[in-house]
Amino acid sequence: MIFATLPVRDAIGALSVHAVKAPGVVLKKGAAIGEAEAAALGAAGIREIVAVRLEPGDVGEDAAAARLARAAAGEGVRCEAPFTGRVNLFATTPGVFVADAAAVGRINAVDEAITIATLPAHAPVVEGEMVATVKIIPYAVPQEALARALAAAGAQGAGSGPLSVAPYIRRRIGVVSTLLPALKPTVVDKTLRVLERRLAPTGARIVAETRTPHAVPDLAGALAAMNAQEVELIVVFGASAIADRRDVIPAAIEAAGGRVEHFGMPVDPGNLLLVGEIAGRPVIGAPGCARSPRENGFDWVLHRLLAGLAVTRADLTGMGVGGLLMEIVSRPQPRGGEPSAGPHAEEGED
Repeated sequence: MIFATLPVRDAIGALSVHAVKAPGVVLKKGAAIGEAEAAALGAAGIREIVAVRLEPGDVGEDAAAARLARAAAGEGVRCEAPFTGRVNLFATTPGVFVADAAAVGRINAVDEAITIATLPAHAPVVEGEMVATVKIIPYAVPQEALARALAAAGAQGAGSGPLSVAPYIRRRIGVVSTLLPALKPTVVDKTLRVLERRLAPTGARIVAETRTPHAVPDLAGALAAMNAQEVELIVVFGASAIADRRDVIPAAIEAAGGRVEHFGMPVDPGNLLLVGEIAGRPVIGAPGCARSPRENGFDWVLHRLLAGLAVTRADLTGMGVGGLLMEIVSRPQPRGGEPSAGPHAEEGED
């Protein structure tokens, strides 16, 4: 690609690098300079113009952006038409945005002329939401650089690119709430309403709900009964925050024949979250902050599980960077097994 200041007549067939406005002339940035444009520039007294001319082997910005966007798009992602070297990518379904960060990094490392930017990985998205944008910085890129960027995307065919949206597939949610004398029924009622609002954008809903004393035998029985119903995910709201793997909620999950995948997460609010399973059904031991509608670690895990994505110990321990969601001046400290029914119960604990 030749980038130079050229006499107007020599610029015919090239592209204008900058917008030009003069009496009788309106030339947009990137506009093709033809005989008529050159004549108008000359009549306006303009003798030279900064222009760019493509050379053999160059791929124009729009064509290059379109090819790279198609290579990056996976399932659940569509590409719009290119304009000024840019192609935006959009979700075709509600779900969780999945990005191969390594592939995106490889693409951006190929050449400074080639860029791709995305939403954070595992962000919940709605249909029609923009999830990424491909931008070719100059007016063209060498075919060789574009080929390396396409190879870096790693696509093996249409719809196999490193950017995708995992649609929400788990729709039927069961909820078990444990009770202690200090926990008001209104707190449990509000918690269910908050969860229903969280689920609404995903298409999921609460189809079974039960309340039981905050004790291992009672909760284990409630979990076994819930697991026998047609639910796809179980959420446990404890009357007291989980303090240890040997506490009531994890012990009850194991007593019901399940297992605990991981307890605790480096996301604040949300530290005291537990992930497990019973007979293949995911179980979330919700932190107290999940009683609040504010974003917390519970949201991150809930959306992934609703989209059928695995949430492993490695996934949870990898959430630390970016896991500080808000500045916390003061919050009740969940120590000593106190119930989450005190003056701050509706805001929740960790």
